[in-house]
Amino acid sequence: MVLKILGIAVLVWLAFTVLGAIFEFLTWALVIGAVVFVGAAAYSAVRSRSRRSIGG
Repeated sequence: MVLKILGIAVLVWLAFTVLGAIFEFLTWALVIGAVVFVGAAAYSAVRSRSRRSIGG
């Protein structure tokens, strides 16, 4: 009975550990994705504005 409870506790602990690692990775992926998106949007806006002024 005690071994069964310990086994369940270990399984729950492992599940939380794996989920925590996944969420940590997703957090960093979200931050990097947001930085790339903002950089691409800014580059596109600057490029579009410069083309508009050159074309007259």
